[in-house]
Formats: sequence, C-alpha cells, structure tokens
Amino acid sequence: MRAVCLQHVPFEGPGALTTALAKRGVSIEQYLVPAVGLPQDAGDLLIVMGGPMSVNDPDPWIAEETSFIRSALLAGQTVLGICLGSQFMAKALGATVRPGKKLEIGMTPIHLTEEGQQDPVFGSCPETFPVFEWHGEIFDLPQNSIPLAGSDVAPLQAFRYGSRAYGLLFHLEVEERGIESLCRECAPDLTKARVTAQEITATALPHLPALHKAADRLISHLLTS
Repeated sequence: MRAVCLQHVPFEGPGALTTALAKRGVSIEQYLVPAVGLPQDAGDLLIVMGGPMSVNDPDPWIAEETSFIRSALLAGQTVLGICLGSQFMAKALGATVRPGKKLEIGMTPIHLTEEGQQDPVFGSCPETFPVFEWHGEIFDLPQNSIPLAGSDVAPLQAFRYGSRAYGLLFHLEVEERGIESLCRECAPDLTKARVTAQEITATALPHLPALHKAADRLISHLLTS
C-alpha cells in the first residue's frame, strides 16, 4: 500500500502519521504541491496537510488541488485532510470556508457530537478532549457529511464523508519539532493571538502522546475500513 501526502509548506509534514504508516508497512510519497504540482493519482490513502494559505486564494494550484481532492472523494477513495487539508475537503464538497471569529492556536478543547461519540475512530475518545490547533478559517458542514466535533470558535472541527474520508481542523500528527516550526514560521499569528511560543509548546507537549495514539487509531481505521 502507498500513501500520497500533499504538502503546502515544508514545515507542515505528516509528523506522527509517518510512524503509524511505517509500522503497517505503508510507504508515503510527499509532494510540495505549490512547487512540484500534483501526483498522478491519490494512492491508497490521500493525506492533505496544513499551510498558512487559504483555499479561497486565487493561486491556480489551489483550484487544481481542490479539483483533485474532489475527484478522490467522489470516487470513494480514502482521504484524510488536516487543518488546511480539511478546508480543501470542505470546499471540494461544496461547503463555504470563511474566517473564524478569532485564531485558534495551541491546545483547545473540542466536544464530540452525538455522531462523533458513535464514530469508529473518535467514539473511544472522551466527550470533550484537547487537541492542537493552528488556524484562522472555519467551514460549514459539507453535504452528505457527518459532523463529529466542534469547539467554541469553530462549530465544526471534524467531519466524516462516507466511511473512509475524514476532515480534521486540528492536528493529531504534530510533533515537538513541528510545533517549534509553526511558532517560528507563523510568529505573527502568536502576536495576534497574544500567546508566546513558550506557552504554546509547554502546554502542548504533555498531550502529544494522546494525540499520536488517536492518530494511530485513525490510520488503522482508514487502512482497514
């Protein structure tokens, strides 16, 4: 099996997902889409990562990637979108992506919906649990999708399309190095949110093992469903 990972900036890669895939013998191909374009196909698992841009930006590659993701979703392929990746999925399925009322950065509590509590991946999580966030835009629920979780800032934090496509506005995959990179590369966001890199990192590190466990469970489900 092979996973295809669409990246948008070098510093937002698959993180702990790489470990979850490797231990199941799945290879991963990474494409920095703005620089090298799209792959020929979506592989057995298409992973769409984050980035500081907006899916509403006018760059031609954004429209091309949205179309690529739409084709994968409508074909019933296995897709995981994270942060910007979930916004790509929402837009590809016809939902509106728009600015939220404020930035969500760092550890944030999210609340499972009734459907989320029955979900094969998130149903084993507590009804409310903290996740790592770094986004300014939110989205509406795409048609024919199941709402899984929300927060005070983003009423929709996660959704499922069919049984094998998940869009997560938050990061289960992020590792300590990834947090340091985000704090460095997106420093203006910290100023805007009135938090420091030290606060973000110190708060997040104790939660990473639980996030990575959930990421592993998600990959297991996507590869076997």
